[in-house]
Amino acid sequence: MGDTVFRPSARSAAAVLGVAVLSAVTACGAAPAESAGTGDAAKASTAESVKDFGGMKDLVAAAEKEGKLNVIALPPDWANYGEVIKAFEAKYKIKINSENPDASSSDEIAAVKARKGQKRAPDVLDLGIAFARSGAQEGLFAPYRVTAWDKIADTQKDPEARWYNDYGGYVSIGCDAKRIKTCPETFADLLKPEYKGKVALNGNPTKSGSAFAGVYAAALANGGSFGDMKPGIDFFGKLKKSGNFIPVESTPATVEKGETPISIDWDYLNAGYADQFKDKGVDWRTTVPSDGVFAQYYSQAVNKEAPNPAAARLWMEFLYSAEGQNLWLKGYARPVLLPQMIEDGTADKTFVEKLPQVEGTPEFPSSEENDKAQKTLADNWDKAVS
Repeated sequence: MGDTVFRPSARSAAAVLGVAVLSAVTACGAAPAESAGTGDAAKASTAESVKDFGGMKDLVAAAEKEGKLNVIALPPDWANYGEVIKAFEAKYKIKINSENPDASSSDEIAAVKARKGQKRAPDVLDLGIAFARSGAQEGLFAPYRVTAWDKIADTQKDPEARWYNDYGGYVSIGCDAKRIKTCPETFADLLKPEYKGKVALNGNPTKSGSAFAGVYAAALANGGSFGDMKPGIDFFGKLKKSGNFIPVESTPATVEKGETPISIDWDYLNAGYADQFKDKGVDWRTTVPSDGVFAQYYSQAVNKEAPNPAAARLWMEFLYSAEGQNLWLKGYARPVLLPQMIEDGTADKTFVEKLPQVEGTPEFPSSEENDKAQKTLADNWDKAVS
């Protein structure tokens, strides 16, 4: 899921994140949806908490009556989404329609707009924060406070409950040790001539969240800051000029085939590849570069005009339950509720211990810094790597 991800300020959460935790599909000829009308569907579409349904039992009943949930841009090998989807379907009598798993956040927003009033519109969204914020400002999302709302740090959610962060990770360098004699451990290492034609990003950073974060991390490693991303863009310009950076999007398929033997990506994706391909001749190693420590979250939101509004809200409740949060952990991602789960004993210790190790305590860019970085990237990326 090459989602564009930009994170809000979360400096107050940095200490906690440092120890255990720490972002175009269009409807062409789609059939129109039946009007929600009045009654149960109308009630569900305006519900702002489980209390509006009368309790969890009534929410489950309403969601199972709808019987389906439309999701988009959720790759099964991304942060353990495959198991998350299966677990939800097994727990409830609801069929998940998963469309275009490799779509981006911009594709998700496009689908919401293009399919307004249609049965196949996305019910829920997994977004980079820039799109979560802009979508909320455009009035695309329904406010909904999950049961765990009060446990989510204020810095990780919209005050009006139109979106809130869910899981995240660190920028890392993944490397196939069977194809690369000495794996790079820092951004500085990536400039070495021995890595010519071997370094890739997970997509174009103007559209892909992990790629954007990779450039941001490179900026921090090269004298930049949250307010100055230009050094990161310049770094990739040098990497391209040297022949080390290749214009191939890193995916599970390219990793398995050896087409992208070095990949700058989220630590949870790189760590997952190690498990996924260990029996296929791939010795995938994951390192969080010490010279460019950068962490971010992805956000969840409910489509304001979701065709299955009760199922959409039940999905949110599931994702922010201990069961759902532990499934992110199992996929090497760091759930937003992990600090509280460690405190109350609901976090799976086995999964916590398997998280990639990170030195130091990360900080996070403010919304203003993210916006500036986004513009800097849009204005300079193509010129730097063309």
